[in-house]
Amino acid sequence: MIKNRVAIFIDGSNLYHALKSNFKRTDLNFTQFTNMLCGSRDLFRIYYYNVLQDQMQRPEGYREQQEFLDILHKTPYLEVRLGGMKTAQGVAVEKGIDVMIATDLLYFAWHDFYDVAVVVSGDADFAYALQAVKNMGKHIEVAYFESGVSKDLLEVADNRHTLDRHFLKGMWAGKHRTRNRRSGGGSKPEQDLTANHH
Repeated sequence: MIKNRVAIFIDGSNLYHALKSNFKRTDLNFTQFTNMLCGSRDLFRIYYYNVLQDQMQRPEGYREQQEFLDILHKTPYLEVRLGGMKTAQGVAVEKGIDVMIATDLLYFAWHDFYDVAVVVSGDADFAYALQAVKNMGKHIEVAYFESGVSKDLLEVADNRHTLDRHFLKGMWAGKHRTRNRRSGGGSKPEQDLTANHH
């Protein structure tokens, strides 16, 4: 009998920015989203990676992120892994997220905690680590947005999930809320929702 224990690894920043640019909203229902990725297989665990907002520099962003993290902490079988920020040439950049994801992918594969790794990211940096996981006999699936995915990543994948309107239909946590700050854009500005969670 083939075992199909699934571990899901979510590159939180990649997912957030892709949702924002593709759908103008980020209020994804993580339970429904990960259930769809897992399907009828056995879920081992979900790992969500992101950077912690700076409370001093971005108090509003920090507060919104904390609310979002509270929701994630209540999601069954989901663990949150937070990295930090560093400033390079005056620009704040993520520190250590890619290394954390790659390390967990390899560590859990080596210890045979999962049979299938589903990576929610389009980042080319993971291609080599995913190939190493494949070399251990594991299966690799990539969930990605067509607007921002690396060809190298797709070539490594055994299976692919395109995160489009069809895939994400009915997976939003809230209803579209009114936003008055952007009234000049479309014919129905009241339908533009961007809950700024990271």
